[in-house]
Amino acid sequence: MYTTIEFWGQEFKVNIVIGCIGAFLIAVMSSMFGFGGGPFMVPLMAVVLGLPMFVVVGSSLLAIFFSTAMSSLKHYSLGNFDLDLFLVMFPAALLAGWLGPKIAKRLNPLHVKRVAVVGLTLLGLSLVGLF
Repeated sequence: MYTTIEFWGQEFKVNIVIGCIGAFLIAVMSSMFGFGGGPFMVPLMAVVLGLPMFVVVGSSLLAIFFSTAMSSLKHYSLGNFDLDLFLVMFPAALLAGWLGPKIAKRLNPLHVKRVAVVGLTLLGLSLVGLF
């Protein structure tokens, strides 16, 4: 089932069923294992759904925000929360969240994709113990 999305005067055809199933599975995995869903949501949207990076980045962050908020509340209720670590990381995350889009906007989208590929590759190698 395809739908057309219009963004900044451009139209994109997207398979909503694949997008919803993929986003659901990513949200479940990220809340179970404690990693952000972005490393999986971005490839889903860019490669599988065929959306351009300028749509993918903001959209994936918004989608992951709600999943992360719900997971954080649940982990807090289970006692899996370190206030000191949160107080250190929160201001850094706010600053990085403000600064990152400003930097990405000035870069060539192809370079942004290449940096993402390198980062995701290193993350994958680290998760399987090869890096």
